[in-house]
Amino acid sequence: MWVLLGIAVIVAGFLLRYHPLLVILASAAVTGIAAGLDPLVILAAFGKAFNDARYVSIIWIVVPIVGLLEAHGLQERARGLIARMRGATAGRFLIFYLLLRQALSAIGLTSVAGHPQTVRPLVAPIAEAAADTQAGGLDEAEREKVRAMAAATDNIGLFFGEDIFLAIGSILLIRGLLDQYGIHLEPIQLSVWAIPTAIAALLIHGFRLWLLDRRLGRMRRS
Repeated sequence: MWVLLGIAVIVAGFLLRYHPLLVILASAAVTGIAAGLDPLVILAAFGKAFNDARYVSIIWIVVPIVGLLEAHGLQERARGLIARMRGATAGRFLIFYLLLRQALSAIGLTSVAGHPQTVRPLVAPIAEAAADTQAGGLDEAEREKVRAMAAATDNIGLFFGEDIFLAIGSILLIRGLLDQYGIHLEPIQLSVWAIPTAIAALLIHGFRLWLLDRRLGRMRRS
């Protein structure tokens, strides 16, 4: 039972608001020591895990690139582009992004878009510029609401789109769990039943974005 000390370390670390990566490393080390493993064996396990999943760290290269682009006026150019487009609204643009995010996620391209890659440098500034034009000016509270809606659009598109892809982790997890209870399903069967949920998410969030446009329009008239 001593190996369960790792769970206590995670709970204590999160309650004390320590860095999540440090908490997880400490928990793994405590679990390994409690299990009687040699410290060098634990260190070797850390190294092997990092080496096996090193491609995951490639995504962090995007962060400094995005920062460099922002420093050279990426957001300003995005705002200028949407300002020159007639009929462009925040809701319409975010609906288009939602469709794109869901479609890419459905074919497994979950890392093509995301908060650091697209929402912060492009999607949110474009939505803000469109909303600013619609409302004739935004205060800080309304600006934060538009940014939050842009972030939510990315989350919903990814969450409800990725389950359509056959080889996504959640589909494989569900299949493995059902197999343990003698229910044998192919991944394609689970993916097909994720499509109605994705459509429902698209319609519901699309309605929310339509309401956003209506509210911004009323702000301009008032």
